Amino acid sequence: MSYFYREYHDGPDPLAPPYDVRSALDDMGDAILSGSTPMDALRDLLRRGLPGAPDRRGLDDLLRQVRRRRRELRDNTRLDGTLERVRALLDKAIGQERAELFPDPSDDARFREAALDALPSDTSRAVQELADYDWRSAAARQTFEELRDLLRREVLDSQFRGMRDALANPDPAAMERVRQMMSDLNDMLDRDARGEHTQEDFDRFMQQYGDMFPENPRNLDELVDQLARRAAAAQRMLASLTPEQREELAGLINNTLEQAGLAEQMHRLGQALYARRPDLAWNTPERVSGEQPMGMGDAVTALQELADLGDLETALRQDYPGARLDDIDEAAIRRALGRSAVDDLEALRQVERELEAQGYLRRNRGKLELTPKAVRRLGETALRRVFASLDSGRRGDHDQRDAGTAGEPTGSTRPWRFGDEQPIDVVRTVVNGVRRGGGAPVSLTVDDFEVVETERRSAAAVCLLVDLSYSMALRGTWAAAKQTALALQALVASKFPQDAVQIIGFSNYARVLRPDELAGLEWDMVQGTNLHHALLIAGRHLDRHPDFEPVVLVVTDGEPTAHLMRNGVPRFEWPPSQETLTLTLAEVDKMTRRRATINVFMLAADERLREFVDEVARRNGGRVFSASADRLGEYVVSDFLRARRTR
Repeated sequence: MSYFYREYHDGPDPLAPPYDVRSALDDMGDAILSGSTPMDALRDLLRRGLPGAPDRRGLDDLLRQVRRRRRELRDNTRLDGTLERVRALLDKAIGQERAELFPDPSDDARFREAALDALPSDTSRAVQELADYDWRSAAARQTFEELRDLLRREVLDSQFRGMRDALANPDPAAMERVRQMMSDLNDMLDRDARGEHTQEDFDRFMQQYGDMFPENPRNLDELVDQLARRAAAAQRMLASLTPEQREELAGLINNTLEQAGLAEQMHRLGQALYARRPDLAWNTPERVSGEQPMGMGDAVTALQELADLGDLETALRQDYPGARLDDIDEAAIRRALGRSAVDDLEALRQVERELEAQGYLRRNRGKLELTPKAVRRLGETALRRVFASLDSGRRGDHDQRDAGTAGEPTGSTRPWRFGDEQPIDVVRTVVNGVRRGGGAPVSLTVDDFEVVETERRSAAAVCLLVDLSYSMALRGTWAAAKQTALALQALVASKFPQDAVQIIGFSNYARVLRPDELAGLEWDMVQGTNLHHALLIAGRHLDRHPDFEPVVLVVTDGEPTAHLMRNGVPRFEWPPSQETLTLTLAEVDKMTRRRATINVFMLAADERLREFVDEVARRNGGRVFSASADRLGEYVVSDFLRARRTR
């Protein structure tokens, strides 16, 4: 027995490791932390292709191939090929008949020549008048029959793909079978319209006429879709011709159907198909510029493919509301680009599904949102970026790896609570398990664990106030502010779980921001920088934690221009009114009485803003930082760490 080995080409590598969707989330995180929404970030990822998978094409690669194929079709398609061939055969038949009549001196020959001279210039009318002509020349009669056979094949092939080959040899029985098929098809459509159609009816129809439908539809809906798309393409072909060409070809089609006894059935079928698929572009002209003429059936096939490629291009762009990869027709991808493109599309779909299945993304009323799990990962990414900057200049600011406990042991123990960093009392924990279980073997539960009591470790109540006003987006500082908020949230959650952090966003109003909404947060397109309201909310947070060390950080690019009135409505004025400044500074004074130091990070070099923050520093004793957007996270995190070390 012999074995041969070669490179595997039939689809994706079955031995390749599964794609890690966390890499996709990290790639999306770059865009999200730069200010994109989760939906836009996912669309950008799918357009570019999967990071770390260079053999997989993204939507943009597939889109380029589709557009290239559309250009090739347009540049190589000429729609009047059948009309040109019919004219050539007609001229040939008339020439052969004249050659037969010329030597004959009889009046009958002259009468026939006069009839030929009087033929209309319109090809369809000339063919119609010659239908009953008694040809003298056997060669001319044969040429004219060839013309009629050509028309029958092309007209039917333009409606039923593959019919041209089935009618290659003229056979009355074959034409009768076509007439019977169309009659049975129309009857089946009528029964379906009345709700009387069954799958068994369709199976019997395909068993009898399946060779006429090479696409092999599985049910009536698929058959109707195939026939309707082809009928619409035939209408677009006529609409794309010049008015003279359209009139001549339409006349030839009608004459051919009349002579074949198919005109009535074809009219019924056309009406039924249009009623079922009015959404197709039935009479929209297509711009083509090919040099090589095509037969009617081939031209319709080309226009049908152009329409499919147009729909596929729209789906691949994914630029409409609610767009999903499931909207892309896999069969259309296979027809246009082949099996490998289907595999690439499935890989993209798998990533989109896995991001939701593994709990990183969720859809809420059609809107894509990040889950808390994803926000935590993005916060860690933002924190790593900040620490990378800190490493380059002040290594050691964050690398605290002290050994030992959170404080000196007091000699007592207590039940373990989530977030505790005190050491586990192993003896008390095992004893609790034995008492609860009543004997060996010992099985521990969460309730059995006890920790060693230590002196109280200092904790901080942290307030980060982030400006959400539209000016942050105009100055290009919004992405840096959002990344800073995520980094600080991740730092507190991972390094200082005993701290109570609250992130407050403010524009015309102020509001508390949940950790899971930070990543997808957008700026507010409103006027007003209501620092007064933000400080009010921050004060309530500090009051709820009276034993915690207060930390207040403010990120803004403008002086206060709004304040909250007694009725709860914000009032905006620019330049800032004296009332706004007075109320805001009054809240600063309250923070000072709470022993809360306010450190302000300015993202603009505005003189009015500088005067205001200098006054805040004078009253409160805090510091003022003039930070660039790319170093904002470094400034905020290092200042927070400095304050923690000081305590």
